[in-house]
Amino acid sequence: MTKKVINGKMYNTSTATFIDTYTHKYPSDFEYFNEDLYQKKTGEFFLDGEGGAASKYAQDGETGGRISGSKMIPLTETEAKTWVEKYADAELYEELWEVAE
Repeated sequence: MTKKVINGKMYNTSTATFIDTYTHKYPSDFEYFNEDLYQKKTGEFFLDGEGGAASKYAQDGETGGRISGSKMIPLTETEAKTWVEKYADAELYEELWEVAE
């Protein structure tokens, strides 16, 4: 379970609905990252992710350089749609949103 307050809003993986996951590369790779997409009961989407020292989840190390890290990222509905289009399949997109023919 991961729980965090961001901009005055609670994001909690144990109370949100898990939607999908995407993993890029292998955990031993510096560019590795794993993202889980969630939707809150309020309809808001967010990512709970972690990654290697060369990923978007990297953090500054205490002695310099970059190290592996993790964080939650709130998403707008448009950003969530883009994520699902890029990393998931059409069936999941159709489950979440209406699709124009």
